[in-house]
Amino acid sequence: VQLQASGGGLVQPGGSLRLSCAASGVGLDYYAVGWFRQAPGKERERISCITDDTTYYEDPVKGRFTISRDDAKNTVYLQMNSLKPEDTAVYYCAARAPGAAEYGFWGQGTLVTVSS
Repeated sequence: VQLQASGGGLVQPGGSLRLSCAASGVGLDYYAVGWFRQAPGKERERISCITDDTTYYEDPVKGRFTISRDDAKNTVYLQMNSLKPEDTAVYYCAARAPGAAEYGFWGQGTLVTVSS
């Protein structure tokens, strides 16, 4: 499985971005896909994940971010609204195979900068 994250950029506080995680090599249909981020000087943290039709969000992004998947395009999205400066980070997507305990496949990361 190869993952390609894209969609990052510079946005003003309150703005929106949509990140994409496109997969190749295998269909993501039965994989859990998570979005993680790593801010400068901080550890990487999971912020959201999707498994089949179940979604999960960590408190810092709950109500502002929405994760979705398009199995026909083999892509998972992260819609980010009401962005805050503290959302500035490198965002990664990762996939976890059915039955696996860990996310074994990672994309290369895309930088999101929220600044005026």
